[in-house]
Amino acid sequence: MTGLQPTAGIHLGNYLGAIRSWVALQEKAESFFFLADLHALTVPQNPEQLNHKTLDCIAMLIACGIDPKKSHIFVQSQVAGHADLAWILGCMTPIGQLERMTQFKDKSARRGDDFIGVGLLYYPVLMAADILIYGANLVPVGDDQRQHVELARDLAVRFNGIHGNTFPVPEAFFPPNCARVMSLQNPTAKMSKSDPSQSGTIFLSDSEDVIRKKICSAMTDSGSEIRALDNKPGICNLLQILSGIVGKDVSELEKIHGGLQYGKFKEVVAEATVDAIGPICKKYFLLKDQKDFLLSIANEGRLAAQSRATEMVSKVKAKVGLL
Repeated sequence: MTGLQPTAGIHLGNYLGAIRSWVALQEKAESFFFLADLHALTVPQNPEQLNHKTLDCIAMLIACGIDPKKSHIFVQSQVAGHADLAWILGCMTPIGQLERMTQFKDKSARRGDDFIGVGLLYYPVLMAADILIYGANLVPVGDDQRQHVELARDLAVRFNGIHGNTFPVPEAFFPPNCARVMSLQNPTAKMSKSDPSQSGTIFLSDSEDVIRKKICSAMTDSGSEIRALDNKPGICNLLQILSGIVGKDVSELEKIHGGLQYGKFKEVVAEATVDAIGPICKKYFLLKDQKDFLLSIANEGRLAAQSRATEMVSKVKAKVGLL
């Protein structure tokens, strides 16, 4: 079980760090992949755009290799029970534990004096409900979500201790050898869909020319060595991207490309990225306007998810004394 916020396009970091491993995992276990539109509401959204982006993300997940015949793809808000379970779990969550969440502290600090809604503080509880409502035992996440999975584990143990065995205690899954992709313009920060400089982010829907332009204008470092050194974050990032795409260790890539100038090395990374993303992009553009098809996929996923969610929420409500 894992999810993705449909707030903007899916980028190369999402793909190399997460979605590619989801494609492999769907061959090994029953898999639930959802669009976390309720989580998206922690910041103001344009309703029409959120609706459109949610369908776009379904198209992109399928283009990346998530197979609706093997996995359940659904929209979080269309399955009753997530918010119910989040409320019950929230009533047994210490507020101090939420206030200590790294992402809450970072995001609220970035907003400064701007409005900070309760949802920003509370969304790790909703994430715990997203996981526990399906009895998930494996949760593929990025390292930045480690604390949130720990909260889900804590709540499962706490609830089981009070009310008897109810929830499996989930394990976080961190894909082996996954590439940590940084911004092309600020290689000390993660590649992000919300990066003010969109030239630092490669979206899977970018054209081949745009991808080449972004990579060839990526920030590099002083010197001319193609080496993954601490004082060369730009080259480190390009090596990590190439490593993630071609499946070779960075040390091996240093030997292969060590004699190249920065400009030529960027061309190598750009062509490898275009080769990897090209087929995904083409399939996405074939699917993105097939609204009826995408809605049918979401509905099939909803039915499978709702059956599992209803069973768990009914069990939880009975155990806490709700009629």
